[in-house]
Amino acid sequence: MKQQYKYGIMFFLILFLTCVVLVACNNDKGEEEKPNESTEQKKDNPKKKDDKPKAGGTVVGGMHAAPSGMFNPIFYEETYEANIIDFVYEGLVVQDENLEFMPHLAKEWEANDDQTEITFKLVEGVKWHDGEFFTAHDVVFTYKSMADPDYISSGGIRIDYVEPLKGYEAYNSGNTKEFKGVVAEDDHTVTFHFEKPNVNPLYTASFPIIPKHIFKDVEVSEMPKHPGSLEPEELIGTGPFQFTNMVEREEYVLEKFTDYWQDEPYLDKIIWKISDQADMTELLQTGKIDFISEPNGIAPVDYETVKSFPNIKIIEQPDFSYQLLGFKHNHRTTEDVGNGLLEPDNWKPNDKLANPKVRQAIAYAINRQELIGEGPNEGLLNGRGEIIHSPIAMQMWAYDDKATVDYDFNPKKAKEMLDELGYKEESDGFRTDPDGNEWVLNMDYPTGNELREQIAPLVKEMLENVGIKINLRKPKEMSVYVEDLTNDDSDWDLYLLGLNLRTTDPDPSGFWSTRAPYNFSRWNNPESDKLIKKALKTPEAFELDFRKEVYEEWQKLFSKDLPALLLFAENKLWAYNERIQNITPLPRTMFRDSHLWWVTDAEE
Repeated sequence: MKQQYKYGIMFFLILFLTCVVLVACNNDKGEEEKPNESTEQKKDNPKKKDDKPKAGGTVVGGMHAAPSGMFNPIFYEETYEANIIDFVYEGLVVQDENLEFMPHLAKEWEANDDQTEITFKLVEGVKWHDGEFFTAHDVVFTYKSMADPDYISSGGIRIDYVEPLKGYEAYNSGNTKEFKGVVAEDDHTVTFHFEKPNVNPLYTASFPIIPKHIFKDVEVSEMPKHPGSLEPEELIGTGPFQFTNMVEREEYVLEKFTDYWQDEPYLDKIIWKISDQADMTELLQTGKIDFISEPNGIAPVDYETVKSFPNIKIIEQPDFSYQLLGFKHNHRTTEDVGNGLLEPDNWKPNDKLANPKVRQAIAYAINRQELIGEGPNEGLLNGRGEIIHSPIAMQMWAYDDKATVDYDFNPKKAKEMLDELGYKEESDGFRTDPDGNEWVLNMDYPTGNELREQIAPLVKEMLENVGIKINLRKPKEMSVYVEDLTNDDSDWDLYLLGLNLRTTDPDPSGFWSTRAPYNFSRWNNPESDKLIKKALKTPEAFELDFRKEVYEEWQKLFSKDLPALLLFAENKLWAYNERIQNITPLPRTMFRDSHLWWVTDAEE
């Protein structure tokens, strides 16, 4: 059965209210059709008829926190690293403005009738940055590495790309040396085999590919320490730019790859500079940086100021992410952390937050609308965001806020719930637990993101207004924070975090299934796992209505058991200097086709 697939019709009928700038689609063979320029793009990117791309020039992007230093796609964790990786590495397929998959390193594909196999024909002549040719064997190697028994214990977290593959469990457990999930038919043909019919095989096949010839003699456990994962000039991808130099925590330099398979990029360089978020607006205005995008864009409070800059354009669209206040249900053991194990049977319950009604009371005590604001000069977002009730993106067909509990701000109800549970308010205004002991919740948050830094003291104040004493601890730099959050063999209770959601499918398993590495709350709810698996069970899952019903039930369960209180989804605000031409944003990124970027002031 040739693509277009029935799931491609059912699962991507999404009304996306955004500044869509191109319309592209796939034909029945998965081949890319020529995109058409929309009216909005013409309006937002006016060009003279004689404007022609110019070769040369450099653009500078601003990041408010430095990458932690892991640039291997199969091991990185943070968006800061992704800002390098997105220019260096590529996948077989990419998504377009309508969130449908289109060809990239694969030029076409074909699935069998029951969707247990999908075969890709690869673009020929693609070169790695060191001149070696890209082949199907690189694809096999990438997925085999993520399925390796040592992958998770070495820090790998992207198991959702390999778990559906045939033979994954046997290979991952070490019971066999043969990996049957991805097979090279020849140098330019690769087949993905699935254990069961897969409702979204193109998502599984979309992961960035790493070069076999660089890592073939390296144990997976040693890959995170290898120069090919860490050092400029040692990173070898197929993308339009090469990572060539860095001054750690200050500057990261990408230079064009002249042998890029989609033609030599126009720009000579893209440079990332690390600056305090508070300084970004001035740097943008003065031209010391040319664009601000991921991970947080421009601050909502700066929107009106940036809008007034005559040389700056703003891209505003709903984001596929949300900010949350997480509840630590359980903690890992120190022994499991040392051994790199995620073993729920060994987790230790966090007694301070064990009762779901306690978590619900906390939810009622948080004024989320106050955090967002109603409009300009109000709240932290100046009204440029929305309360979200489910950990499924609002743009997705499965999002259902009618199925969830609406935790409107209600401090009176929060107090009544805590009173009924035996949390007695003492003379100092703070509560003791039902056993009469001091009840203090530790709260942690990272530095580098102004928004979360502002949220933390406000949440502390809101909770203390209902008698919950909060120990707001000293914030940590993001890379250290994520490491501690992952290990979580300590006394964490509450944490602040932002999560980026899939644009491909509403499946929440990557964040909220029990064994998901990103399940930082260590939420262990068998019913949740059962529903998550049920929503992907075929052949029923090929019917959209079936999946909607299952996800409705799951969202209801999530909102009652509360592994986290979802605070809000903010609008994404990116900004760039109008000297940069051919920026065509997607729902998740403005880095599309960066080889076509050019600057008007390039020397001819």
